[in-house]
Amino acid sequence: MKKWMLPLLALTSSGVAQATEGMWQPYQLPALADKMEQLGFNMDANKMADLSKFPMNSVINFGGCSASFVSPKGLVVTNHHCGYGAIAYHSTPEDNILENGFLAKTLTQEKKPVPGYKIWITESMNEVTEQVIAPAAKLTGKAYFEAIERNKKALVAECEQAPSSRCGVYNFHHGASYFLVKELEIKDVRLVYTPSMSVGKYGGDIDNWMWPRHTGDFAFFRAYVGKDGKPAEYSEDNVPYVPQRFLKVSSAGLKDNDFVMVMGYPGRTNRYRTAAEVTNAFEWTYPTARDLRNELIEVIKTNSEDGSKARLAYEGTLAGLANYAKNYQSMIDGYRKSDFADRKQAGEQALTAWINGKGDRAAKYGNVTTELSGLIEQSQQHQQRDMILGYLRYNQMFATAQKLYRLANEKQKDDLDRKRGYQERDMDNFKAGLQRMERRYDATVDKAMLLHLLERYAALPTSERFAELDQAFAIGDRFDKAAVSARLEQMYANTELGDADTRLAWVNKTIAHFNVSKDPFIKLAVAYYDTALAQENQEKRLDGELLKARPAYMSAIIAHKQSLGEQVYADANSSLRVSFGTVKSYSPQDGLVATPFTTMEGLAVKATGEEPFDASAKQLQLIKDKQFGAYADKAVGSVPVNFLSTVDTTGGNSGSATINGDGELVGLLFDGVYESIIADWDYNPASARSIHVDSRYMLWVMDELDGADNLLQEMTIVK
Repeated sequence: MKKWMLPLLALTSSGVAQATEGMWQPYQLPALADKMEQLGFNMDANKMADLSKFPMNSVINFGGCSASFVSPKGLVVTNHHCGYGAIAYHSTPEDNILENGFLAKTLTQEKKPVPGYKIWITESMNEVTEQVIAPAAKLTGKAYFEAIERNKKALVAECEQAPSSRCGVYNFHHGASYFLVKELEIKDVRLVYTPSMSVGKYGGDIDNWMWPRHTGDFAFFRAYVGKDGKPAEYSEDNVPYVPQRFLKVSSAGLKDNDFVMVMGYPGRTNRYRTAAEVTNAFEWTYPTARDLRNELIEVIKTNSEDGSKARLAYEGTLAGLANYAKNYQSMIDGYRKSDFADRKQAGEQALTAWINGKGDRAAKYGNVTTELSGLIEQSQQHQQRDMILGYLRYNQMFATAQKLYRLANEKQKDDLDRKRGYQERDMDNFKAGLQRMERRYDATVDKAMLLHLLERYAALPTSERFAELDQAFAIGDRFDKAAVSARLEQMYANTELGDADTRLAWVNKTIAHFNVSKDPFIKLAVAYYDTALAQENQEKRLDGELLKARPAYMSAIIAHKQSLGEQVYADANSSLRVSFGTVKSYSPQDGLVATPFTTMEGLAVKATGEEPFDASAKQLQLIKDKQFGAYADKAVGSVPVNFLSTVDTTGGNSGSATINGDGELVGLLFDGVYESIIADWDYNPASARSIHVDSRYMLWVMDELDGADNLLQEMTIVK
C-alpha cells in the first residue's frame, strides 16, 4: 500500500469532537465511543464494530434500501416505499393492495416472493486494498480499470465459494482503499403486511422532502429458508428464517435531544467532489435530469388510465421518477440559496495553498488538482448524449434486447473476464428481471416513452448521434415524429420480446441465433453492439485514469482536513454504515422553528378526502375520539407520527432501523427535509435533518387501525 493511503481511514481526536456528521464504517465506531456516550449511547461500541453481534447482525440490505429483523421468525420491517415495487407487483385492478393495504394473519396467507426480490445480511468487511491495487499498479487507463475489475471479481469468486454467500468489493475514498464485503443471501422473501396507501404514502409527492410530515412509511416482509435452516429457492415447504438477533420495538419512544442511531446502506454522497463537478452537477446535470423525469412522468400518465393494469405496472417507475425529480429540484434550490459554490472554490484554493506551503507537501501531492481537473473535463464532453442514452434504460424493449445480446457475447468469455452483471453469479437476478417485466411492462406506455426519448436524442448535434440508432428509428436531419412513430408501431408489432417465455428463451441462445433473428429489437441490438462497446471502452480508459487520480487527490484533501482537526469519513458507497445524532428541531427560515415531532392531529388537519391526503374515515374518527391506546406521548399530547434527527443519511438509508441508546427500534428513517437535500454534497449541521416514522405511530396503526395483532404478538414490544 502506498504510504499516502495510510491516513485515509484514520480518525483524529479532534475529528471525533465533530462526529455527528459522517456515515461511518462499523469498525470506526470504537474511536467514536466517547462522543456517542456524551449524546446518550449506552451500548458497547466495540461490539457494534463486530458484524456478528447485536445490533449489527439484525441489519439487512434490502436491495437499494435498508431493513432490519424484528422477530425471531424472520419478520423484516422496512419502508413502504422500499416495498412499493413488490406491493404493486401483487396488485391488480380487482385486488389493489397498493391502494387498500394487505395483512396476512397466518404464514400461509403471505404473498409469494416477487422474482428476484432478495435480502442480504452483512457478515464481514475485510480490507483487500493490496490484493486489488498491487497487481495493477504499473498499468494505466483501460488496462488499469480492467485489471482492477478482474482482481475484484477474483476476490468475489473466492468469497462466494461459501454456501449462500453474496460478496462484493467496495472502494472507499474513490479508489484509495478496497473492502471485501460478505453477505448471506436469502432468496425467499414474502410480503406480510402493508398499510393502505393513505397511510404508507400519506402526503405523496406533495409532502415528499417536506416538514411537517405525517407519513406511515413502513411495511413488513418475512425471510424464509429451507427446513435445514439454510437459504433456498421458494418452496411451500420453506420455514421462517431464525436470525441470530432481532430488534425489540420501543413503544416508549423518544423525546427532544434523545440519542438516535441509524444503521443501513446509504447509496452515494459527493462530499469530496471538485468545484467544477459541483458547478456542473447543479447547473446542468440536475436541471436536465429533472426535466427528463418530469417529461417521462407525463408520458406515462398520458398513456395509462389511473387504476388500469398499465398504470399499476408503472406505479413503481412513477414513484421513482417523481421522487428524484423533486430531489433534483430541491438540490437546485438549496444550491442557489447557499454559498456552497463559493465555499467549494475557497476550499480548493486553501488546499492548493496548503500543498504549496511548508515541508514536502508540494513534492508529495504535486499537481493532483490539475491532473484531476483535466480528466473531469474529458468526462463531461459528451454528457448531453450520455444522459439521453442512459435514460433509454426506462424503455424496456430497447434495454432488454441490448442486455440479452450483451449476455450472448459475454458468455463467450471466461467468467472472470465477463462484465459485472453478466457472470454466472448474476444469472438468477438476470432471469428474475426478465420475469418481473411481465407485471411491469405495457407496450403502449413503453412505445410512448421511447418516442419521447428519441425526440430528445434527435435534437442532439449530428456528431453526437450514432448511425445505427438513426437508421433503426428513421431519424433524419429533422425529426419527423409521424415517421418515427410509424417505425415504432412496426417494431412493436413484430417483436416477441413482450412475451416472458420468449425473453427467457433468449438467455440460452448464441450469437449465431441473434445474427439471424428477424425481431426488430434484436436486430437493433446486434447492429448497435460494436458502437456501444466502443463507447464503453472509451469510458473504461477514462475511468482507469480517474481511479488513479482521485485517490491521489483524496490523500491531499484528507491530510489537509486532518491538519485542521476535521473529521475523516468516506463518501457513502452502498456499503453498511452507521450514523448517529439526536432528536432535534431546526429553523427552515428566519422567524420559523420546526419542532421535532408531528402528531395525528396534524395528520387530520391535512386530510382533504382526496389523494394524497385521503386518510380513511376510520382513522380520522379514531383520532377525533383520541383513541390512542398505549402509544400517546404526554409531552407531545398525542401519538407522534414522524420525528426529526440530526443523523447524517442519504438515499439507500430508506428503511434503516433507527435505534435509541439501548439498541431498541424507535423508528424507521425514510426521508430528509427540503433544506438538507444538498447534504449529499455539503453537510450543514444547522439544516441537515432526517425524517423518521415514529415506532409509536407504526404500532398504533398496526393495533388500532389495521388489527395486526398477530404481528404485535410476534414482536417484542418494550414499554
